[in-house]
Order: sequence, then structure tokens, then C-alpha cells
Amino acid sequence: MKEVLLVDCCVRREESRTARLARAFVKGLDETRYTVSVIRPDEERMNPLTGDSLRERDRLLAEGALSRPRFDYARQFAGAEIVVFAAPFWDMSFPALLKIYVENISVEGITFRTTESGLEGLCGGKMLVLLTTRGGYYGGTDMDQGGSYIHALQKFYGFGGYACVAAEGLDMTPDPEPLVAAAEKQARALAASL
Repeated sequence: MKEVLLVDCCVRREESRTARLARAFVKGLDETRYTVSVIRPDEERMNPLTGDSLRERDRLLAEGALSRPRFDYARQFAGAEIVVFAAPFWDMSFPALLKIYVENISVEGITFRTTESGLEGLCGGKMLVLLTTRGGYYGGTDMDQGGSYIHALQKFYGFGGYACVAAEGLDMTPDPEPLVAAAEKQARALAASL
């Protein structure tokens, strides 16, 4: 069985509309082919990189100590067949928790490497997916820095493809339920296609 890694940045948990998309995606997966692991960066107590933590990471990398627990998240990420970021649209992007997670898994020699021709992704997974909800209509515009960032990460890490499922305009209608339900259906269909 192959691993689907769900990075859940939905801090509102059950109240989160983005979390609904994540649950729909998981329900759409073929249980005979995939296992699902969930990481919640806030519960993992992940911290942003600081001068001290960067020095420690650099020291371990210089020693070639890639098997140290410090790099467990990076190894898990690199080994996943599908990685799903469930993150609502906040401040033209996504919650800081997701950026903190990305900082912690971006490890040379595990998720990418530097070659003479530039950076090369080491994640051989099939797909990097962003599930998100937006109060307005921002997808595909320069106001959506999150979607373009995650798409760039797909290329950087070496995943085979990228997909985004977004429910948009949720705060611009008196009844957002049909929009969320349509995105849930799209998330299930995407998962079933993988």
C-alpha cells in the first residue's frame, strides 16, 4: 500500500470548510491502494527555523546525519505517493503553519538536491494536492499567492503532478453550502482518479 500524507492546517477543525474538502478527498481514495497519515503542524509543535535551529540543521547535514529524528518529517514527505495540503485561504496565501511545515521538510539530500544544472526534487510521488476554501474569488489571480506557491513546490520537490480543489466565493453568497458541496464532490472525484 502507498501512503497519502495529509498535512492538515485547518485550525478550526470540524468547523473548517477546508477540512470538509479534506474528509471528502480521503473518502474518495481507494482503501485497497492507499493508507492515510495525517500531520497537524500545530499539534506537532513545529517551530519556524531560527538561527539556532538552522545551525543545528546545517551541522547535521554536514555530518550526513539524514537518519536523525530531526528529519523524520522530511523523510515521510519524500516517501509519500500523494501529499495533500488542506489549508484555508488566509491573507492572500495560507496559514503560517503550512509555511513552517515546508521549512521543516525542505532538507537537501531528502526532499531535494543541488546539481550542476540547479535544484532537483527527490520526491518521487505522483501528486501534490492543495485543498482550500476562499471567501472571495481569487484563484488564478495574483491575489492567490498560496496556489502558485504550492504549484512551485510540486516542481521543486519533484512530484509528478499538481492539483488544486478550491471552493470560492463562500463569503459572497448568503448560502455557501452548494459551493462547498460542489468542491467536496470534486475532491472525492480527484482522489478516486489517483
